[in-house]
Amino acid sequence: MNTDHIAPEPDELLRGAHARLLPADSISPEIAGALQYARLVADGLVLAYALDRPTDVRILTDPDVEQVGPEELHEAAYANLMRVPVTHEEIPYDGTVLHSFYGDSHFVGSQALYLSAAVHRVTGESLPHAGALVVVPSRHNLVFHPIADGTVVDAVNHLAAYALGAYEDGPGPLSPRVYWWHRGSLTSLTVIDDDTRTFSIQPPPRLLGLMKGLVRLDGAGRLATRTAAETPPATTERLAELTHATAESIARLSSGPAGGLGGAFASATALAHARCAADPKAAHIDTWDAWSTAVQLGCALFTGARPQDCTLGEDLVRPLPATPAAPPADARAWLDALYLAIVCREWERVRRLCGVPLEALRQDDSVDTYVLHWIDTLRIYFSERDSMDGVVERLLATMNTSGPEDVTHAPMEFVNAIDYQPVALFHRLIARDHDAFAKTLAEAVAEHGAYWGESPAPRAQVALGPLAMACLALDSGFPVATDLPHLPLYLLNRERIEPVPSP
Repeated sequence: MNTDHIAPEPDELLRGAHARLLPADSISPEIAGALQYARLVADGLVLAYALDRPTDVRILTDPDVEQVGPEELHEAAYANLMRVPVTHEEIPYDGTVLHSFYGDSHFVGSQALYLSAAVHRVTGESLPHAGALVVVPSRHNLVFHPIADGTVVDAVNHLAAYALGAYEDGPGPLSPRVYWWHRGSLTSLTVIDDDTRTFSIQPPPRLLGLMKGLVRLDGAGRLATRTAAETPPATTERLAELTHATAESIARLSSGPAGGLGGAFASATALAHARCAADPKAAHIDTWDAWSTAVQLGCALFTGARPQDCTLGEDLVRPLPATPAAPPADARAWLDALYLAIVCREWERVRRLCGVPLEALRQDDSVDTYVLHWIDTLRIYFSERDSMDGVVERLLATMNTSGPEDVTHAPMEFVNAIDYQPVALFHRLIARDHDAFAKTLAEAVAEHGAYWGESPAPRAQVALGPLAMACLALDSGFPVATDLPHLPLYLLNRERIEPVPSP
């Protein structure tokens, strides 16, 4: 490490100083006394300043910092670091995507400390609120993976393997660790046993909870991610495939384990949404059949059902066998089931769903507290066993636990654009504020559209939660706009509602 001190002029310092990450073990006792300004920013990494000159790169010492002052030098070092040229490459890797920044500069890896700003400068995109996993194996590169969907689990392992190999083989090694960049800080996921020199990955509890929530949300097709964007459009062939898959999943229930009902419900829910891509008003009988089947399976999943037929087309009827009541610990599937029952005005099924013990849903460790408060709000509202005071109390608890400081399992982009919108609408509904409800409904469908963009994913087609709240409002005498996108007209206004086999 070059710390030879030929004192540069202040102007040279400000022009050439860069923020730089250094391996913590490179700060020997001999030079530590001259670098008292340097600070440990993560396990194994120290932030210092370096002067980039045509002939060399020199680590700045305390007297250098004092020449221009720590605040002014930090601002210049940050600005200069953000001007370092890098090459960006996307690396597909077994179902996930890693992003690599690399270049000849000694400072490319150092941009990991300011990853959000670096990513926006290079790619024009923003990191998710949850941040990213990142490795800085050498001073010449960094590799990261945005924490946006369930592929984060695979990305951890890929990054760990890459970091160790690149650290051992590349010039200017920095760190073999995997870090979580979140809100400007780096947290190591890698635990190193110094005695055995073995490495293991141990995400902190907050990240572990987030990963678990992302896997569940991604598996249910709720997240607007690269995978969702690459979902095949709802062509006639694609709808035929979804219909066949749903019919087969129902048929297997007669001989397979009861656990298959959850998969059948998920498939039917995807089909109901996908049908609305080609039939946005839900005017066709095949669309209604898909919604009706989803309602039947959702209620059966949580409350059991008598034997009944599920219709997915004139010549495609599958028997649903008698099903015992065995509610799974799947809070979001319960919400789907309730929303579907509300949209289809299946009030007996709504009543049955609201009788599911909250304790069963509380066992779902993939959801945040606000989701459970929201479920409890709806259960009390429809049970008619409590006054509105109980509903308001639970609604306030939902609102108070849905902020960034309390949410640890769902990405905030999803919470704000999708999950919270029915809550906001319900607030206006019970306040009987017609104007505020109309405004909030328009905002909700706009948020839905912005979140999903042009994705052909089934969930993109219908704003299910807002649709359910709009149905409640319409039935309560609210004037509800019937020409908004993502709210199928003939589901909203009841003109397509036909009998559903009783539960």
